[in-house]
Amino acid sequence: MSSAIVAGFALGFGLILAIGAQNAFVLRQGLRRQHVFAVCLTCALSDAVLIAAGVAGFGGLARAVPWFEPLMRYGGAAFLIWYGARSLFAALTKTEALTTGEDARPGGGAALRPVLLTVLAFPWLNPHVYLDTVVLIGSISAQYPDRLGFGLGAVLSSFTFFFSLGYGARLMAPVFARPRAWQVLDTVIALTMWTIAAKLLLM
Repeated sequence: MSSAIVAGFALGFGLILAIGAQNAFVLRQGLRRQHVFAVCLTCALSDAVLIAAGVAGFGGLARAVPWFEPLMRYGGAAFLIWYGARSLFAALTKTEALTTGEDARPGGGAALRPVLLTVLAFPWLNPHVYLDTVVLIGSISAQYPDRLGFGLGAVLSSFTFFFSLGYGARLMAPVFARPRAWQVLDTVIALTMWTIAAKLLLM
């Protein structure tokens, strides 16, 4: 295997390993077994598009358009504040437990369209994602003769991570059979969203 592929995989995996807004959402969908494949695929494909743009040399585009960065920053912060409030409201008002049988049925739980619109907002409205994928991965890939291999490794890491997180979450199903566990998770998600929103507003 090319050393560039290995390096790209290691960098990409390291960048998305920390539990952030997008990862918390994928984890929640995996626990509920709602549209897991579609959510994981959407996350991975979004990363793939951004990584490809970075490797192709489009990292300077954001810097060339002055209004692009603040638009993404404030739009992303507004979305994260709203989603955090929604998660906290769920933690304070709902007493649901994990109902695997219902959530595992095709079409069970939330409809696919709003779920996909939500998961698309995490990468595309977060300027940190652009910095990690388009700018950072793109600039580091330029140091390797095999830039394509480096980008391929980063894309593979994204697919590996999101599908492992989405489908591996069900191993924690016994824990989330208790309503209290969902309340804790929703509270953590709310705090995560608001922390990232604050960083966006203060950067």
